[in-house]
Amino acid sequence: MTTLFDPLRLGDLALANRIVMAPLTRNRSPNAVPGDLAVTYYSQRATAGLIVTEATAISHQGQGYADVPGLYGADQLAGWKRVTDAVHAAGGKIVVQLWHVGRISHNTLQPGGGKPVAPSAIRAKSKTYLVKPDGNGEFVETSEPRALDAAELPGIVDDFRRAAKAAIEEAGFDGVEIHGANGYLIDQFLRSGTNHRNDNYGGSIENRARLLFEVVDAVTGAVGAAKTGIRLSPVTPANDASDTDPQPLFNHVVAGLGNRDLAYIHIVEGATGGARDFSQGDRPFDYAELKAAYRNAGGQGGWLVNNGYDKELAEKAVADGYADLVAFGKLFIANPDLVSRLKRNANLNDPDKATFYGGDARGYTDYPTAA
Repeated sequence: MTTLFDPLRLGDLALANRIVMAPLTRNRSPNAVPGDLAVTYYSQRATAGLIVTEATAISHQGQGYADVPGLYGADQLAGWKRVTDAVHAAGGKIVVQLWHVGRISHNTLQPGGGKPVAPSAIRAKSKTYLVKPDGNGEFVETSEPRALDAAELPGIVDDFRRAAKAAIEEAGFDGVEIHGANGYLIDQFLRSGTNHRNDNYGGSIENRARLLFEVVDAVTGAVGAAKTGIRLSPVTPANDASDTDPQPLFNHVVAGLGNRDLAYIHIVEGATGGARDFSQGDRPFDYAELKAAYRNAGGQGGWLVNNGYDKELAEKAVADGYADLVAFGKLFIANPDLVSRLKRNANLNDPDKATFYGGDARGYTDYPTAA
């Protein structure tokens, strides 16, 4: 029987176990540069079979929150290289999550103070995180976006390509994960609630999925499909995301990914950080049907599941063949040695929610390991 602690190969990634550290925004990279704290934070958690970094902006335009890292500047890449070197020295594997936030931003974070961009000029009922002049963080309403012209989209696709290439060749990552989830730009194009376009990128499911496939093809062309994963969240309401009929939409997406030989598909089940049984549309979302659509289309990549998993649920998912890997988020925040704790059934530290976003080492690198 397969267990969480068995090794697994995902494309070019040889993993020691099936426990994945989920991407977790922590807002501790001033000027979008990972520093000493990030080096410590990630290397502390290198026993995970795979670390997926916090979402990392592919461009200045793709930035949506204060003090999150980027991949578009030399200092940012050098900062990440220190992180990957430390993780590799500790025996770990690490991929970076490629991020364009789209409309989930604020004009003070955008180039020239401009409007955030989106498939359609619909303001999100959501918030972002800014740092005040006194150095303290606060959550504020997102700014009104502007609709992207179709002529701008090849440039954004190329930003994903360049960021992926730099991540592998300059920052030393083992792979990349395309962020197509949680109400950010790619997900905004997918969902009927955020995409009201009437051109080749709007309307039909095929049109709304066009940008996603263009990004996937550009990234895999640059770094190889065997080093590429993608994250999807079919029904999450995160960042004011919605769709009236998500099942055929995401079945189409994963079927299209089936012949692209990706290393893995990362699925957020339910509402991100919330109820696992949350759904949108007229019927509950069927994740088994989603996986079958991928496998029936020839998809051989690892199936990574996420959201609200504890040890018991994760063990069952892997043992039953429902999932190949399971991602843990908040548990990894509070337990740098989570793999060891799960294996020994040790007690788990509780995460301090007050220190999730912004700050210093407290609640970031100071959680104790088990004796």
